[in-house]
Amino acid sequence: MRLAPLIREALVSGETAILVTVARAEGSTPREAGATMLVTRAASHGTIGGGQLEFHAIDVAREMIAEGTLERRLDLPLGPHLGQCCGGRVELLLRPVDHATLDTLSREEEDEAKAEPHVLLFGAGHVGVAMARALAPLPLAVTLLDDRDTPPPPLPESVAFKRLDDPEKAVEGAPAGSAFVILTHSHALDYRLADAALRRDDARYVGMIGSATKRARFERWFILRGGTKDALGRFICPIGGKSVRDKRPAVIAALATAEILAHLMVGETYRKADKSKPAAPSASGPRVAGARLSGARASGARLSGAGFGRNNHAA
Repeated sequence: MRLAPLIREALVSGETAILVTVARAEGSTPREAGATMLVTRAASHGTIGGGQLEFHAIDVAREMIAEGTLERRLDLPLGPHLGQCCGGRVELLLRPVDHATLDTLSREEEDEAKAEPHVLLFGAGHVGVAMARALAPLPLAVTLLDDRDTPPPPLPESVAFKRLDDPEKAVEGAPAGSAFVILTHSHALDYRLADAALRRDDARYVGMIGSATKRARFERWFILRGGTKDALGRFICPIGGKSVRDKRPAVIAALATAEILAHLMVGETYRKADKSKPAAPSASGPRVAGARLSGARASGARLSGAGFGRNNHAA
């Protein structure tokens, strides 16, 4: 989720908002260092991992809004006393947003967007549109393409739509590491697109909707055109696996989305910029260490900022 637009809105309206950042994460934690969440009096956006950790951060952030506090740091072990048994430890940095925050976060989010893997969906039929909607909330650059002269379908804002007379050009011009998902109205066009994608050694995923029969026919056609068996080893058809035999577009889209993510993100761990460098505590923003809670709180009750974040400061 991109927070920069929400920060911009808050600054324009004059609303105080607190940016909560995972400054350090050690051991098993629900989110990585650099994860962020924006908190206002009435709402929160993004996530630092959910559960009691997030409830507590929201409480402390709203306490800061009420008191006008400039900074807080929370050092929290994720043990039974916090109602989360991850076993790790996190340090949270909480600061009110300003224009400098907006500039920094805007640049970070723009850089992240540029680095997102590209997914090209060929064919704006029922499955193509369902896949566009399934992929939309993910950290991917998704484009739906079609060669028919029809109005674009309703799509989420994060999904681009292109109408091309020759969709093969989009295969040739796609960035390295792209995923190509072929779902058009024409088997002949499907074959040409799959052929073009498989001839790119840098494609991370090449998948085509269809049956075992369609795959077998394509393989014969591809070999006759000079394609290799090694390339066919990277070819996925049908998409979404064979374990679920449900042909509804939304189901195919869900299965294929998981499959595409596995190819694009296998072995990768999401990391943002390191924000673990400690800042000198100030009178308005002392460093807060996790303290042992009473039995009521240890049982998993919601943690209040007053009970945990303010009165239980480390010595």
